[in-house]
Amino acid sequence: MAGSDQAQDDLINPNDMPAVVLANPQMGENIGASARAMKNCGLHEMHIINPRDGWPNPAAVSMASGGSDILDHAIIHENSKDALAPFTLIAATTARRRGMAKETLSPREAAEKLVSHARAGGRPALLFGGERSGLDNEDVALADIIITAPLNPAFSSLNLGQAVLLAGWECRMAALSGVDAPQEDELIPAPSDKKQFFFNALETALSEGGFFSSPEMQPGVMRNIMAMYNRAGLTEQDLKTLHGMLKAIKRSNP
Repeated sequence: MAGSDQAQDDLINPNDMPAVVLANPQMGENIGASARAMKNCGLHEMHIINPRDGWPNPAAVSMASGGSDILDHAIIHENSKDALAPFTLIAATTARRRGMAKETLSPREAAEKLVSHARAGGRPALLFGGERSGLDNEDVALADIIITAPLNPAFSSLNLGQAVLLAGWECRMAALSGVDAPQEDELIPAPSDKKQFFFNALETALSEGGFFSSPEMQPGVMRNIMAMYNRAGLTEQDLKTLHGMLKAIKRSNP
């Protein structure tokens, strides 16, 4: 609502909020609407992957209204792996079932988990797809959890700005409600880039060992393997152990 009191923003630590990652957005207006929604909810960090109409985009600035400062600091990436590299809990927003065994939460449930993760010292991110077809399977495979909103099944489509506002609002409510950080003995998962490095090494080893029955099946099988490992919440120490196991297997099978 225009003219609303902004003093309440002081109640939210911006470090408690997830980053927003827009994968392959098309229209500048939708990027601007997303920035405005972020500003409404107290989110501040935007990453944009391969925007169709280039960057910077004047249409995004005019649509963002008071949220243009978020656009000024937005980081542009060529691909999802680079954009998601530093994040330790990634929530992908999608209305479609993907055949991947991932934890699926409502926006409210996911928001509580994301804010709690941030307060424990992790780096959470919300991942949104483009306007035409949403996220592809490769993007969803990089995520730790999936967010699906229980909207009207006869019309569940949201535009990009609406989706960001819905998820951002729930994160704001979670932060204002005083969601606690996890217990001290709960470890923060490794960032996405370190998990990807392990997955690449694992895929190479499996391929060299003849694990994949056909090249066509390899991408889908690897997505399921990644989902299996991501459910375990791998820490950096876990990854060091797994890399050591791979090296030992290779030494025993020259």
